Amino acid sequence: MAKIRIKQKKSSIGSTLRQKRTLQALGLRKIDSTVEVEATPQILGMVNKVKHLVTTEEIKA
Repeated sequence: MAKIRIKQKKSSIGSTLRQKRTLQALGLRKIDSTVEVEATPQILGMVNKVKHLVTTEEIKA
């Protein structure tokens, strides 16, 4: 399974509660925080919901 790096670029202030909880579920707490996770369909769906708040890049193994 491929890995992706997700970085929060924008604040969650003004976002809906669902988007805030999605960021928390991804493990993102503050601006510029980064997590590396497996690129499962569930994670990719969560990233798609908050794509305006985060940036992603694929990690080459």
